[in-house]
Amino acid sequence: MVGVTSFEAYIPAYRLSRDEISRAWGTGSVKGEKAVARYDEDSLTMAVAATLGCLDRGGQQGDGLFFASTTSPYKEKQAASIIAAAVDLPSETRTADFTDSLRGATIAMNSAVDAVRGGSAESVIIAASDYRMGAGKSEFEQILGDGAAAITIGKSNVIASVDGNYSVFSEFIDMWRREGNAFIKSWENRFITAEGYAKTMQQVISGIMKKYSLSPKNFSKVVYNGPDKRSHASLAKRLGFDLETQVQDPMYQSIGNTGTPAVLMMLAFALDEASPGDLILVANYGDGADALILKVTENIKMLQGERRMMESFKRKIPITYETYLSWRDLVPTEEPRHPEPESPSITCLWRERRSNLALYGSKCTSCGTVQYPPQRVCTKCQSKDHREEYKLSDKKGHIFTYAIDQLSWSKQVPVLIGVVDFEGGGRIMCEICDSNPDEMRIGMLVEMCFRKLDQDTDIQNYFWKGRPVI
Repeated sequence: MVGVTSFEAYIPAYRLSRDEISRAWGTGSVKGEKAVARYDEDSLTMAVAATLGCLDRGGQQGDGLFFASTTSPYKEKQAASIIAAAVDLPSETRTADFTDSLRGATIAMNSAVDAVRGGSAESVIIAASDYRMGAGKSEFEQILGDGAAAITIGKSNVIASVDGNYSVFSEFIDMWRREGNAFIKSWENRFITAEGYAKTMQQVISGIMKKYSLSPKNFSKVVYNGPDKRSHASLAKRLGFDLETQVQDPMYQSIGNTGTPAVLMMLAFALDEASPGDLILVANYGDGADALILKVTENIKMLQGERRMMESFKRKIPITYETYLSWRDLVPTEEPRHPEPESPSITCLWRERRSNLALYGSKCTSCGTVQYPPQRVCTKCQSKDHREEYKLSDKKGHIFTYAIDQLSWSKQVPVLIGVVDFEGGGRIMCEICDSNPDEMRIGMLVEMCFRKLDQDTDIQNYFWKGRPVI
């Protein structure tokens, strides 16, 4: 049996009200709000967060990691390898990027299923994430949201077996973004919805039901993406699915259309509430469509009850439209009146890649003292080269002391700097994100999260920051 063995969704804490966007432009609002990645987040960091949650929930590392996105931080450099390094996968892990199509998540999912069934992999992690933008004053600006999701495909402790699949391709130009363009573009809404989305999705969903002799009433839950709330609801009615009881909430009003990860995010929430024996139909649109049939097993009970995903969905930090523009570099703002930080050294980044990307310190084998960065000489017993690697990214810690920096080089001032004492030993000084000065207190419990460093260079430099435990 091959299927899903773990899952997780990641939703940024920040929310931008669509009324706030309409206020800025004096236009109509589609109501609700959208999730917005912080200025130090991108599709890669969100994918790391989702992947870590997936590993924590299911515990299977896997020997493959596939990354699906239309907004990878690099045009020529594999992002999956950075994600694999950050979540501390073995160097023998097979990595691949699935880019340039909103259907990338299910294309990667089908590839993972084939790899596991064919015996070339025991399990594969699929991380999907997007960070798309619509031009100012456009409907896309209000609709598009940020987020990520990850699932693991394997054959041990399967929680939902993949019992069927069906795919079609369609050379139809509906939405696109050429290299160098910051915003996605689209043709006339009625045409692309009727001739592209609706017909293609009807073809793939009707096709898979015909192929496996199933009807709409056989499915406990239907998970599929769509360009907007209206088109999504209309498709359910055309195909005979009950919108209230069968169709998974696409979360357009609360987080927006997240693009590539949307279908996996919905699947994660569906699995979190599924029962053994449930049949789930998953369909995904983009340059054609994919459809898969999943059957939930008794193992689902072992992974349910973890409330972290729902708590992150509920946590909301409102931001203004002006903050959004600044975070996305859409308006020039005054820079701090002091020297810019130095550009990172590629040589140093390579030499310290394990301590930076996976956050490894050292533990003295003589007295057990933990240090970060790794040190040859123990600060407690002064023994030399008596050490072993010690991972800190998966440890929680408490704020020992903190500072509020009003002069830092950052898109969000003040910057919160904390000294974190890890549970089990070790200390680090780092930025505390997803918080504000009023929330900071001595002894506050924090966890580590993978983020961009705020440096204006061609190299995407990543490191770990602390954030309050929700």
